[in-house]
Amino acid sequence: MSETVATDYLDCLLKSWSTKSNEPLSWLNQLRARAIDHVSTQRLPTKRDEEWRFTDISALTRLSFQSAQPHTNLQTQDIEHLYLKEAKSSLVFVDGYYSPQLSTHVDPAVLQIGNLSTFLLTHASVLESHFGQYAKFDNNVFAALNTAFLRDCALIIAPKNTVIAEPVHLLFIATQSEVTCYPRCFIIGEPGSNVTFVEDYVSLRETAYVTNSVTEISLSANAHAKHIRIQRESVQAYHLANCAVSLAHGSNYRSVSISLGAQISRYNLNIQLVDEAAECTIDGLALISDNQLADTHTCIDHIKPNGISRQQHKCIVNDKAHAVFNGKIIVRPHAQQTNSSQSSRNLLLSKTAQIDTKPQLEIFADDVKCAHGATVGQLDQEEIFYLQSRGLSEATARSLLTYAFGAEIIDRITVSSLRQQLAQTVLNQTRGNKL
Repeated sequence: MSETVATDYLDCLLKSWSTKSNEPLSWLNQLRARAIDHVSTQRLPTKRDEEWRFTDISALTRLSFQSAQPHTNLQTQDIEHLYLKEAKSSLVFVDGYYSPQLSTHVDPAVLQIGNLSTFLLTHASVLESHFGQYAKFDNNVFAALNTAFLRDCALIIAPKNTVIAEPVHLLFIATQSEVTCYPRCFIIGEPGSNVTFVEDYVSLRETAYVTNSVTEISLSANAHAKHIRIQRESVQAYHLANCAVSLAHGSNYRSVSISLGAQISRYNLNIQLVDEAAECTIDGLALISDNQLADTHTCIDHIKPNGISRQQHKCIVNDKAHAVFNGKIIVRPHAQQTNSSQSSRNLLLSKTAQIDTKPQLEIFADDVKCAHGATVGQLDQEEIFYLQSRGLSEATARSLLTYAFGAEIIDRITVSSLRQQLAQTVLNQTRGNKL
């Protein structure tokens, strides 16, 4: 992909950006303007860039997709199958636009959720001090584009010393063809709070479009958050996502990320343990086939002492699909007594499938306990033979072992209905020999 073609693509996108805004606060437009400036000085990454050397996104330069427009034809009965029965609170966005008639709310005294226009009226100072501070866009063209085209956002504030028993469902639905959507999420956990939220990307049509999403999460002292992220978009779509997490003293962040859809998907997860005794647990699963490409890049940055991080990422790849995992752990000079581990386990189901995995440790402190490892392999023939000896066919044995490999990650999802739904999806795919 030439720099000229990439520049032309970015110029085309920016021509559709409008400086007109109904927002009462100028800081938001200033944020957009800064993002525009950064877009104009950057280019789309190519395989010549180290962080993108396994992921070719040159197909994006051949797309002339404009920003999605509001869509109001959906009714509750159209998306009933997408709701989570445990979630009493949900924010639904259709093609990037908030849909209040499809969303549900609880008592704001218990949990504060809403979209951007609502929070600009009720939490303006909070937004101004936090919004756009974690997902940096100075060297990230997709985060810059998301900020430049920012029109709405899903927002959650978990109040101080409050435990939210039910999960919050952030549902992003794609319905239009050949458009680009810019979903945004912003979650604040106040001191001592505890919240679970599901970030869910789905499509109602098998069609081509682009999703460019950004999520920012800020956890104050002793706050806890469980973040379940599901990407099950159209297999013709392009999904480009950035998530930035900031962890204060004694906070705890747990994440499970499942990638099933999209022709090309890229998920960047950056976590900073900015104070002592912060902890994170990161689990991921990519389950792809045909010609899909799923790329996951993570960075866990230990800045202060006594931090703990645990990560396990799995890929199941069939046909001519290609999975990429790059996991970096940084231990800063003052982050003594850090305890960190990372595991990348990958399963190839065909001779033409491909997996590139690169776990990384960058340690600048001496009193630490860190470990990492990576494996790439196929199904164990002895295990297949054992199951056949118990009366199963070879195809059934392979499907069962493949399902069990992925189920280890899915079983860590704490929302029962979603866990069962995803388990059934994996089981159906393995039974259908799609994987």
